[in-house]
Parts: sequence; structure tokens; C-alpha cells
Amino acid sequence: MLTAVNPEMDAKAVNVIKGLVMDTVRKANSGHPGGPMSSADMAYVLYKDFLNFDPDNSDWFNRDRFVLSAGHESSLLYALLNLSGWLEIDDLKAFRQFGSRTPGHPECDMAPGVEATTGPLGQGFAMSVGMATAESVLRNRLGNELCSHFTYALASDGDIQEPIALGSAALAGLWGLGKLIVFYDSNDVQLAGPVSRCDCMDYAKAFEAMCWQVITIDGHDHEQIRKAVMNAQLETERPTLIIGKTVMAKGSANLEGDHNTHGAPLSPEEIAATKTKMGLDPEKHFDVPEDVLTHFRSRFGHLEAEAGKWRRKLAAKLDEGGDFETLWNAVTANREDLTLEMPEFTPGEMVATRKAWGAALNEIMHQLPLLVGGSADLDPSNQTVKFRDTVGIFGTDNPSGRNLSFGVREFPMGAILNGMALHGGIVPFGATFLVFSDYERNALRMSALQKLPVLHVFTHDSFYVGEDGPTHQPIEHVSSLRLIPDMLVMRPADAYETTACLQIALTQPERPTCLMLTRQGLPVLDPAQVGDGPKKGGYVLQDCDGEPEIVIMASGSEVSLGIKAAKLLEGKRIRVVSIPSMELFDEQPAEYRASVIPAGAFKVAVEAGRPELWYKYTGTDGLIHGMTHFGASAPGKVLEEEYGFTPEKLAALINEKLG
Repeated sequence: MLTAVNPEMDAKAVNVIKGLVMDTVRKANSGHPGGPMSSADMAYVLYKDFLNFDPDNSDWFNRDRFVLSAGHESSLLYALLNLSGWLEIDDLKAFRQFGSRTPGHPECDMAPGVEATTGPLGQGFAMSVGMATAESVLRNRLGNELCSHFTYALASDGDIQEPIALGSAALAGLWGLGKLIVFYDSNDVQLAGPVSRCDCMDYAKAFEAMCWQVITIDGHDHEQIRKAVMNAQLETERPTLIIGKTVMAKGSANLEGDHNTHGAPLSPEEIAATKTKMGLDPEKHFDVPEDVLTHFRSRFGHLEAEAGKWRRKLAAKLDEGGDFETLWNAVTANREDLTLEMPEFTPGEMVATRKAWGAALNEIMHQLPLLVGGSADLDPSNQTVKFRDTVGIFGTDNPSGRNLSFGVREFPMGAILNGMALHGGIVPFGATFLVFSDYERNALRMSALQKLPVLHVFTHDSFYVGEDGPTHQPIEHVSSLRLIPDMLVMRPADAYETTACLQIALTQPERPTCLMLTRQGLPVLDPAQVGDGPKKGGYVLQDCDGEPEIVIMASGSEVSLGIKAAKLLEGKRIRVVSIPSMELFDEQPAEYRASVIPAGAFKVAVEAGRPELWYKYTGTDGLIHGMTHFGASAPGKVLEEEYGFTPEKLAALINEKLG
């Protein structure tokens, strides 16, 4: 519902927002005023006239989502959230200060109304694609009455230049995400100077070629902005890019169009002159007149009533029980409560852990009706073919599909999964080769930073990839992913550890998981020996009589190597410890960790990757057998012999170290 247009009050409100932006950045002596002043008109019209939300509940399920992809424009978002009632003026005064709700770039767990953590340019764009994808999937199941909301994003020139934006835009067009509307603030200026010095792309033509509706407007003309949004909402089969041609630092007294306003506060003198030009009192700071607040909130009564209608519709549907109630329970389920039936395997059989994952996926896809994801064009290798063929490929011709065909787009894939998790109601996963996690890395970091329960599956996890050679053989990757705070990295030793790790991953409420899987077959362990051990991250898999003299610890494919090497070390008391997850093991009580790896034993660690992180378990006087060089193109068995990952060579290394 559009309220009556009042150009005079609209202009005053935008100027008040710009005043808040200037004061916020100036008080922090840090921030980005130019972009927010450029984008203020489009953001204001969206919030005042179009954004659908519940003023009393920022988490209302059917709210429109707004993603500030241009995260450096956070002061604009915070000003709008203040006018919306979600932030106080004191929050704006604490901008960029330790412990405040208004960090330099928006963080989704810091303040209501912040839908995504943004700042790394382009990722907010991709996360908005993920949110719109989740909305489409859920709308197809829940119906238009209960799930029919828009996803809006605000992107800058820098966002659009990032390849992740174009990669995710191609998928949004392919998938026909008609409820995705992106504002592109095209002010032709970026941090270091004019856009023209580094970009000649015609983005209108580029997005049209990717099946988007493109509308170009004067981004400071409120009537053009309103018409563009209404036309975007009417387009049901294509996402819309609204290109607003704007002026950097619009409204400033002397610095309009100046790239230096991108990342530095305006001087007190410039702020005073600008406020005077805008009709604001230069002596007042953080000032929000009551008439502006009333005008901005003129739709709030309608918004509250619409949210109330929605709740009554939901209650009526739930009263009917049946399939809808089951589906809604799946949408709102707590991850910790998931219990999944997993496949069984034959001990001693050779099964690659990627194939164990595939078998598990084929089981759980029926148990998790909202499990949605896919592979970055590696379906057969990642073992997602049966999932794809059973649940169908999501797209304009199959909106009920649950397989997302990402193509060779690892970075967009990771960020889209993050957006789906942020939206909620979906269990998202993506898969590729471990070596290509480098392409995806910042999205993985953003998964962890936002505490998102996304499953990232990485197959072909070591030099055992073989003939494809060093370009495709991970060396540093497992360790580098373990270095990401709050990331759960799991490298299972066999099929049963794989299903256990998958169960753990899917029941994480606020933590992403990287699941590392082998190309080559591994012997299936006795499930009684595995038990609940993976839940603790590390456990005694095979023990000796009495106190162990030697503890061989390993992850993944090297666990079976450790077992075989132990048999060759005759006359010694040897314990074999499987550590599928360093993170979970390190979170256990010190007493438990000491019981698994006793202080008096000689400690050996073996893993087909970088060795450095194992020193915390072995100490400097133990033995670590890992990889400190790139691999080579040859069969995996040849490389195994060459690099000393045979039972005989590992046993010889241990004997040599012991003297």
C-alpha cells in the first residue's frame, strides 16, 4: 500500500537521513558518507513505500528481505533502522565502536533488520539471490498466501564489478527469480576514482542478456523510483535490476561527485554547509524531527494489520493438520532435533567416502523435504546425480525442483547457499572438489562469520586424486579451512564415520561444516568400534593392552594406514586414534583429550596434507608425516609409494624416530 505522496516531506526526510549519515560517520571519525548520500533516495523510497515487514517483529517469516550488498554504506542502513524503530540514536553515536550494535559493515546478528553480514563486495548480491531462491522454493510448497515476499538488494559499482555478482546474476536469471529486485546505485565513482578508468561494461545489456528485466532511472527522482519498483513487482518471471543514475555525495555543499567522499568523513565545516544547504539546523546533530518520524512510519498501521492477517491464515492452516502441518514443522524445525536414518555398509568392503556420502544423500533426501543444493558441475564426481534426478533441477520449468545446478561457479555457489541459510526454512548444501574450495573461500569464511548451518561437501581430498596432477591435488586446503574460526571441518576415515559426520553437520544450529571426502576406496570399519566417537571429534579406534607406548593419530584416509602400520610394529603397545574433526576434539574437556592421547606416549600423526596443525597433539618431539610439497600426475598408488604413505614406510619412519 502506497501512502499519499508528499514531495516536500519526502525531501525533508531524505535530508534528515543524510544528516544522520554525516553525523554518524563524523562522530566515529571513520566510515563512508559519499555512497549513502548517493543511495539515500532509492533506499528511502523502498523503506517508506514498499518494504513489507512487521514493525513489532523483525523476524516475521513473510517479511521482505533487504540486503545492503554495498556494506560500506552501513550508516545509511542504520539511519533507516533508526527511523524504523529498530535502532536508537545512541546506537548511531556508537558507530564502529567496540561492542556496539552498529559495526563498520552490517553484521546480521548485531541488530534487528540487518538481514546479512556484508562488506566483501558482491557477496551481498549473491546472498540476495540465495534468499530469493529460498523464497521461491518455499512458496512452491507453502503457497502464495503464506510465502510471497520480495528480496531487495542495494549494490554499488564495486559490487557489480565483482565476478561473483555476475555469476550469481546469471543463475538468478536462469532460475527466473521474479521476486528479486536489485537497486544498482550507478554513481560512476568508486574509492580510487572514476569508474571509467577501470570498467567499460554496459551492465544494462549484460543483465538483459542474463534474462533480467533492466530499468534505468534517475536515482534521485522519487516518482521514477516508485514506478520502477512497481514495474519490478509486476514482473514474475525475471529478476529486475533497477539502475539508478546518481551522484556521489548527493546534496553536499561542495563535494558532489568527489570520489574522496567514498571512504572519509566530511569535515565539520562541510557538514555544516551541507546541512544549511538542505534546510537543516547545522547546530543540531543526530536530529530526527517528529514530523519526519511520523511521515516515515505512515504505513506502520497497515503493515501491522497485514502481518496479523498472515498469522491468522497460518493458524487456520495449522488447525487443519495433515500435510501442511508436517511441512511447516519441517520449515521451522530445530536442527538439533533432526534424526536421520543412514545406510549401512559391510565392514572390510572398500568404499570411497564420497560414495558413502552419495549413499547417505540418497537416503536422507526423502527424510529432509527441504534439503536443497547441488554441485558446481561435478555431479558424478560429487555423487549428487541420483539426488538431482530424483528431486529435479530447480528452474523456471520446474519450480518444485530441489537440485541447484550451479555450473562452474564455486564462489557464487557458496554465497547463494549462505543466502538460503539466512532466509531460513531450507537445509542448503553445495559440493565441489576440495582443491576448488580456494575459489569459494571467502563465502566459506562468511558462512562461519554469520554462524550459518550450511553443508559444504568437498570430494577428492588429497594427492590420491592421482592422474589429474598437482592442479587438482589438495595439499594445504584441509589445514587452511581448519584455520577459519567457527568452521567445523570433518574428514571421515570410512563410510560409517562419513554418515556420522553428516549427521553431526546437519544438526549444527549455528555452524557451517566442510566435509572432506576421498576419491579412492577405504576399508569400512566395524561400526561398533566407530560408535559415537565422531561426535567428540577424536576417539580411540583401536587400542592395546595396558598403557600405550605409541599413539598413532590420523584423519580420513590415513586412519586405515595407521591401523596397518601398527600391525607391523611388533612388540609395541600401540593405540590408533581417529580424529575426524580437530574442532570438536579440541572442544572436549581436557580430561577426555588426555585420556585419548596420554602424555607419556610417543605421538605420531599422519595426514595427506600440511603437517603444522598436528603439532598441538604430537608436541615437537613427536612424529608428523604429512605433505609439504605439491603432488604430481600419476596413479594414486604410485604417489602413495613415492610419498611414503604405505604401512611399511610409515612403520619405518616410526622405528627410525624411536631409534
